[in-house]
Amino acid sequence: MTDRSDETPEKTAAGGPSPLALLRAAREQLVELTGLYPEALPRLERTDEGWLLEAEVVELARVPETMSLMALYEVTLDPDGLLTGYRRLRRYERGRSDRR
Repeated sequence: MTDRSDETPEKTAAGGPSPLALLRAAREQLVELTGLYPEALPRLERTDEGWLLEAEVVELARVPETMSLMALYEVTLDPDGLLTGYRRLRRYERGRSDRR
């Protein structure tokens, strides 16, 4: 059995993990599970169950780089910052912008 104490993010003065610690822990856990390294973490939100964040990753690198296949993942964390789930929300070419 592994000791999970080293995986728990640093605590703030209020007793909860700091936002930076949450992002670091989530990124490391997502990389370990998927092998995909997040290039950006554009969303972090507290929920009733813990935390929700979104991570942009390169799923398929291409040349030129603007043709690389990107994906946006939703990642859920418990209140202590341990990953509880993830799912891909969408895939797109790096050079494409949102239609919003």
